[in-house]
Amino acid sequence: MIEINQLEKYFGDKHVLKNINLLIETGEVVAIIGPSGSGKSTLLRCLNLLESPNSGHITVNDRQVDTSKISRKEAYSLRQETAMVFQHYNLFRNKTALQNVTESLIANKKMKKSEANARGLELLQRVGLADQAQQYPITLSGGQQQRVSIARALAVHPYALLFDEPTSALDPELVNEVLQVIRELATQSMTMVIVTHEMQFAREVADRIIFMEDGELIVEGTPDEVFADSSNPRLRQFLSQVHTTPQV
Repeated sequence: MIEINQLEKYFGDKHVLKNINLLIETGEVVAIIGPSGSGKSTLLRCLNLLESPNSGHITVNDRQVDTSKISRKEAYSLRQETAMVFQHYNLFRNKTALQNVTESLIANKKMKKSEANARGLELLQRVGLADQAQQYPITLSGGQQQRVSIARALAVHPYALLFDEPTSALDPELVNEVLQVIRELATQSMTMVIVTHEMQFAREVADRIIFMEDGELIVEGTPDEVFADSSNPRLRQFLSQVHTTPQV
């Protein structure tokens, strides 16, 4: 499970996360929605310590840390439990798709190159890109690059995948190829936390939806509860302003 208790984060005087308490069960898919500046991405980045919280406890799988006094060893240990998929891919431009996937296996996991390549090809096949293994990122579309980044995240066998607006940098016609990969992962009981602006996708794929505003978790519930039956006026206002046409 993932458990967050009393998490607080400040940027200078700005209080960006306020007493966050959240429990995510193994195999659960949680989508986080909300207006820009509500703290969604900061929460995700705090979860794997890309941002350092000011206080609070984080547990991922069997790794627990007190973020107010965390050691470098504890931070490294916690990070091994998650893998992040970013908005802008963050691929190595001078490495092929396969090399991008295998880099962490060889450098960090000390896997033999032949074994890493076999694992990398398996993962590229899983995201529909086995035929692009020897291509460099510059020759790939944005959707293909993002699928390579998902394969790279899966390579390290994380307990949970963290997606930070995985389609926000894509042209509209490329969005669905990435969403389809995430849909398939959701059917395989992969624990995932997804910050997204794709409302219909969130409604379709998530077990639970969380609505954030001003650094707080305002509403949480099943997709039907949040999208169809919510009595919260701020959530209703937000949903009325975003695009909810189903993905095709």
